Amino acid sequence: MGQYVVIGLGRFGESVARTLESLGHEVLAIDKSEEKVQKIADFVTTAIKGDAQNEEVLRSVDIASYDAVVVAMAQSVEANILVNMLLKELGVKYIVAKAQSTLHGKVLEKIGVDKIIYPEWDMGERVARALTLSHNILDYVEISPEHTIVEISAPEEFVGKSLKELDLRARHNVSILAAKKGDTVVVVPGGEYVIDQGDILVAIGSYRDLKKVEK
Repeated sequence: MGQYVVIGLGRFGESVARTLESLGHEVLAIDKSEEKVQKIADFVTTAIKGDAQNEEVLRSVDIASYDAVVVAMAQSVEANILVNMLLKELGVKYIVAKAQSTLHGKVLEKIGVDKIIYPEWDMGERVARALTLSHNILDYVEISPEHTIVEISAPEEFVGKSLKELDLRARHNVSILAAKKGDTVVVVPGGEYVIDQGDILVAIGSYRDLKKVEK
């Protein structure tokens, strides 16, 4: 279980905080708005009202002891940059920051932010790629520039065939990481696994190879 801080509780920050907590991690949420703090209080480990631009606020929560800090502030680029600078000075191990523009991102990069997020752009790319892969795609995660994991409804042509018969790894360089049949989940199913109508498959491969599987 990890320990994380989310600074800024707009839609993006709130979503990150809630998701981390739902995955079983400890989450400290910080925002200047009492209303936003109260809204999320029941969904995270700790929620406090505070101005993260104030170094004493960050020191008071022992910010450097957390595994990572997500800076999701959106009210001003200047405030966002200042907070990231303070986090670096205080020795935070890993910083993820939301950027509003490429220039903002470049500044954060110079400061030493570990990962820069462009929420609207990233979501747009995610949706576009999922749409062009197939209408069967249920979810999509890019784990590197070369590899993608997709959750997909089993194509009609897969039904009634075993993974050995389909031989996806040899034919398309795509591997099946898991399969869900009803309420049963099979992790790394063997070649004897037969796909039924309605099965959900979790596959990994390159964007190009995954497209080939859908043709």
